[in-house]
Amino acid sequence: MTKAFVFPGQGAQSIGMGKALAEAYPAAQAVFDEVDEALGEKLSTLIWEGEQDALTLTQNAQPALMATSLAAMRALEAEGVSITDASFVAGHSLGEYSALAAAGALSIADTARLLRTRGKAMQDAVPVGVGAMAALLGLDFETAKAVADEAAQGEVCQAANDNDPSQVVVSGHLGAIERALVIAKEKGAKRAMLLPVSAPFHCALMEPAARVMADALGAVEINTPAVPVVANVRAEAVSDPALIRSLLVEQVTGSVRWRESVAYMGAQGVDTVWEVGAGKALSGMIRRIEKTIACSAVGTPDDIAKLEL
Repeated sequence: MTKAFVFPGQGAQSIGMGKALAEAYPAAQAVFDEVDEALGEKLSTLIWEGEQDALTLTQNAQPALMATSLAAMRALEAEGVSITDASFVAGHSLGEYSALAAAGALSIADTARLLRTRGKAMQDAVPVGVGAMAALLGLDFETAKAVADEAAQGEVCQAANDNDPSQVVVSGHLGAIERALVIAKEKGAKRAMLLPVSAPFHCALMEPAARVMADALGAVEINTPAVPVVANVRAEAVSDPALIRSLLVEQVTGSVRWRESVAYMGAQGVDTVWEVGAGKALSGMIRRIEKTIACSAVGTPDDIAKLEL
């Protein structure tokens, strides 16, 4: 068995996530405590008892999802699972930070602060209503890219997330994204719909946020990860701290190459993936990319009990 641990991105957040882990495992509770201390606020109270709208705010969702993923990782470790049991780690967008923290490249406190900064910078980069994102279902990446190019017409319109063989997300100016919806349907998309996001992530409009993250990442220590990290913008494994730093900056405006990242891991012999943290979205994508990979979601004590450890 060749295993990879993957970590979810924005959209997986839900009120109550990680609470059962914290109640069952002191090491999981310690992660939430550490994140609360790093941010100087009780983010855990928002995660467990707050309003979904507040949790979904980018600056809250990003550190909250990381905290839940790391709590699940600590619970696994309490059951005798080591990060080095995996051949690779990877994460979807902000999940790459969770992967790096799980692999010891970043401290949990630094990761929480970086994600708070990243979430706020991404939100502030574009005024509300100026940008948008849309999911194009039933088109392959090259066709979706052609849709984005045709829809741009002098505005920004980029293929932002290459999620799986039939789902690509485009990002950019609202007008261009609305044109992309029409063009996508003309090119045979099964569905094309605007996404309920607060900013146009992973496109050139995020350049101000990339500059903020370059400064923030320059101020933290990045260690060599215990296992290689499959980077979003490269879709291949990296371990060099300086390269990790530059790729995290590039990731703010660059495409999340998730389909290629999963295919890369499959080509390296990965046959088992554990999705560590909230939700099961990545498992669904992985099954559509590499049908031979067995997926398990690890977000609750019940999930851990079902694993073959």
